[in-house]
Amino acid sequence: MAENSTLQKIQQIATSEFLSKGFRGASLREIVRKAGVTTGAFYGYYKSKEELFNALVSLHGDYVLDFFKETVSKFKSLPKSDWAKNMSDYSDRGMREIFEYAYENKDAFRLILSASEGTKWENFIHRIVEVEIEMTHLFYREIEKEGYKPFAFDPTLEHMIISGEFSAFFELIVHDIPKEEGLRCVKELHDFYQAAWASVLKMEK
Repeated sequence: MAENSTLQKIQQIATSEFLSKGFRGASLREIVRKAGVTTGAFYGYYKSKEELFNALVSLHGDYVLDFFKETVSKFKSLPKSDWAKNMSDYSDRGMREIFEYAYENKDAFRLILSASEGTKWENFIHRIVEVEIEMTHLFYREIEKEGYKPFAFDPTLEHMIISGEFSAFFELIVHDIPKEEGLRCVKELHDFYQAAWASVLKMEK
């Protein structure tokens, strides 16, 4: 078996095992057996089960985290007087692009979202939520300077609302929703939350 084929076989079997049993439940011995390689040969590629899992997801997980932070950074670079009128468009475009990327790499994201307990990826959504909360607080302060009167509510409720939005968003990947249906749901989810935020924050001068 060629070296690249061996590596691909290990990754293919590992993906299946992790999706079926989760990181904690998947057996490295079983992955090696099903891939038809020796344990020694496996360790020539990866030092541990966690390193193998990370190899399957890190490129794509890091891409989305970096893309999300970059989108926030680009928004912050706008004149602050334009934030209120541009927030919705930036959010809409960003969520759509994340969905399209995740859809094209759905196995990696299904691993992150459904099988990563016990790895550094188990808090993936929480890491996005923390960035969003930080941006939301900055947004509050700036629109107040523009004469808007947002309603600052309990931090626990705020975290629940933002976590709920991103958890719902990624459910489209977990449940393998067809792309066009998923894009429609992304748009409707965005519109739903934007209307809710506008109501709760009392976006009026």
